[in-house]
Amino acid sequence: MSKAAEAFRTISEVADELDVQKHVLRFWEARFPQVRPMKRGGGRRYYRPEDMELLRGIRHLLHAEGYTIKGVQKILREQGIDHVKQHGREPGDTETRAVLRAAAPDARALPANVAVASAARNPVPARRAARGRAGAVSHLAAIEAAIKELEECRSLLLETMGKSEQARPTRRARAVGA
Repeated sequence: MSKAAEAFRTISEVADELDVQKHVLRFWEARFPQVRPMKRGGGRRYYRPEDMELLRGIRHLLHAEGYTIKGVQKILREQGIDHVKQHGREPGDTETRAVLRAAAPDARALPANVAVASAARNPVPARRAARGRAGAVSHLAAIEAAIKELEECRSLLLETMGKSEQARPTRRARAVGA
């Protein structure tokens, strides 16, 4: 059962939606003072929809774009919260998620913001591509494309070798014929 977009979320729900660990969210809260979830008795965190937008943007900048914590802090300082939130709302996300949901057996494991178009512009290092199901799906697509290209190269080489073998006799044929 999914919550309404305007509902508050617990740290577990946010961690699941963003595909990050809870300790990462606590770390981001310490590093980015703009992330201020409500805290109730016992220190339980409740994230508002605006917190979710900001966290999606931070996650996108860190994981997809490859920024450092200091880099994102600088962006927040110089360009503001709204600019970072925009990074969490890449155009085409809805279509991209639909394609990845069809390809992924467990669509709930996909992060809230998957920007494949952005990943095509900025290749993600292999160690990052292996993170999460979405990374695995895009990594698998890249591997399949490379295999297809290698198979095409192989068939071209075989054709070339076949033509060259017909044009010149083998060593044994040269030895017998000489």
